[in-house]
Amino acid sequence: MTAGPGAPSCAAGDRPVVMTLMGPTAAGKTDLALRLADRGGVALVSIDSAMIYRRLDIGTAKPDAATLARHPHALVDILDPWESYSAARCVADADAAVRQAWAAGRTPLLVGGTMLYFRAFARGLDALPPADPTVRADIAAEAEARGWPALHRALAEQDPAAAAGIHPHNGRRIGRALEVLRTTGRPMSAQLAKTARPATARLGCRLVQTALLPDRQALHARIAQRAEAMLRRGFVEEVRALREDPAIRAEAPALRAVGYRQVWRFLNGDFDQAALLARLQAATRQVAKRQLTWLRHWDSLAATAPDADALLARMRVA
Repeated sequence: MTAGPGAPSCAAGDRPVVMTLMGPTAAGKTDLALRLADRGGVALVSIDSAMIYRRLDIGTAKPDAATLARHPHALVDILDPWESYSAARCVADADAAVRQAWAAGRTPLLVGGTMLYFRAFARGLDALPPADPTVRADIAAEAEARGWPALHRALAEQDPAAAAGIHPHNGRRIGRALEVLRTTGRPMSAQLAKTARPATARLGCRLVQTALLPDRQALHARIAQRAEAMLRRGFVEEVRALREDPAIRAEAPALRAVGYRQVWRFLNGDFDQAALLARLQAATRQVAKRQLTWLRHWDSLAATAPDADALLARMRVA
């Protein structure tokens, strides 16, 4: 027996369903999610480490206010740009949103591209060793001397699975992965899910995972077009307004989102408008490449397709 992707319930005796729609940036996830929501029966939950922030709208490709009013997304606009978020909080927030969807008679559809958060939701939070101040200080000193990209390359040699999901300039996460390596002698990726409770156990659900996996040429074309559209819509002005807020500094957690650092540097006068567009496109391609690396090694995908129409045709809840 099958039901369409918007079906809110299962056959008698079945566990309730949670669906995920993953994919790289600019793949068309939001458009497909809205098409599913228009059919009725689903509740949208954003799994996106940038859309959580208020005032980050254009650069995150966040649905506009009218769309959000028609189809509310849980976990959108829940933090100010200077606030931090974590995989642990995302799991707690997503679990709560899932239960609210079920209570309303809807199927929760988790949509986004933050693969670390999806993994934490699906597998549960990892049991990792506590921080070691001495090792952490040594890594910080090494980063000061060599730079975080060099440490990222070193991490990739020892723990390629962990490195694939970390930006080469994300010192906090690179440092933590190296710290785990050096304190335990084992890669952080090898220690995943040792004592974690997966979503199926935490929520008593059936997890149906789907993904958009566009081919590289098509994805790069979409990325190029989206970067151009963001600049036309006022991305630079959005970041300029953030800069004018004394509470927001260049190192604010929100500004780790792809594109925001590049526009911030453009406003510093580091390069011109043409270079800004090229850097936006290149940075987004790098993020998409890492997201696709995660997805190509993802367990238990129920359906994949190169575009939204093909995936819609394949999405079924058995």
